[in-house]
Amino acid sequence: MVFHFKRRTVIIASVVCAGLCAAAAIIAAICGANAHGGAALQNSPAMSAQGPAVSEAGAAAEENQPAIQYAEFNVPYSALEKALDIDIQSHRENKAVKISWIDLLSYLGAKYGGDFSKYKSTHMDALAGRLQAGETMETLTAGMTYYDYYSRVYTAVLGGMTGSYHIETVQENGETVWQERYGLTAFSPIAKNYPFTHYDDFGAQRTYGYNRRHLGHDYMAQTGTPVIAVESGIVEAVGWNEYGGWRLGIRSLDGSRYYYYAHLRQNRPYAQGMEEGKVVKAGDVIGYVGHTGYSTTENVNNIREPHLHLGLQLIFDKSQKDGANEIWIDLYALSMLWEKQKSEVYREAETKEHYRKYQIRLPGIQD
Repeated sequence: MVFHFKRRTVIIASVVCAGLCAAAAIIAAICGANAHGGAALQNSPAMSAQGPAVSEAGAAAEENQPAIQYAEFNVPYSALEKALDIDIQSHRENKAVKISWIDLLSYLGAKYGGDFSKYKSTHMDALAGRLQAGETMETLTAGMTYYDYYSRVYTAVLGGMTGSYHIETVQENGETVWQERYGLTAFSPIAKNYPFTHYDDFGAQRTYGYNRRHLGHDYMAQTGTPVIAVESGIVEAVGWNEYGGWRLGIRSLDGSRYYYYAHLRQNRPYAQGMEEGKVVKAGDVIGYVGHTGYSTTENVNNIREPHLHLGLQLIFDKSQKDGANEIWIDLYALSMLWEKQKSEVYREAETKEHYRKYQIRLPGIQD
């Protein structure tokens, strides 16, 4: 069995923004290679009175703005769920004003200076009410110093996770039909009806090779559990990594997100046909849970417990992909949101491969 090999040695930075119109405290840390395709953080604080930092080198994808170099995503599940529900309701009920959940969260992010411990459900209700009454985000955010920053960061995180789509559904008579929907287009990375456990483990200590922080989210599941593509994208990395074992890297279609699926199953880690350049749809089976990794020798099970490591890297500039400013975010709140949409699978006895049971049609992706 031959796979493409890609070694990743990187540096990471992360930021904490505090205060709407006050100085932002930026924590940037530099270290060696991360066990899961990112990097460890060390304490190296730097203060900035100019707000969230951006790089002058390299233009951002949108409006030729400088690329954001430091960002974190700490929106709680309660705020994500409520914002998504308001967005979906405004579209499904065909209201005169269609509300974007990203706009709602960006406004609150700017209002709180990124500190969502200040979040109250009534704040989001009031904002949605003003928008439905005819006020615009442009007028509401005119005096907000950092709204554009939070809008760019939250769009990078959430930009491909909602929209219109068609999906196969089963009617009461057993007939399978295509149904048009608007809503969440991202899926849980663990297939429907397969058990798993997880907890908020972002930043936990790892010691293999050297001391570092865990820059992903672990789903504890049985070996062989089908792994699902959270979002549609293009396979960018396939093969062995000393730390992550058999792993897959999938870039979102808009180029803003890089999903890193690691510790896949020994001997048969991938779904059939996984190779660099392949386009996968959200909800497709892409591999299988295992416990490979922590070895320079390929196909070794040196991870104690079988689990899926999932990392999400934000990319504002092409130099960030494997460069000095990788940005990995905490996925715990998002992982709970993704559980609203699970992909049901079936097993083909002859090949022992798993496939999604119900197909999906998404804009911009051919069947």
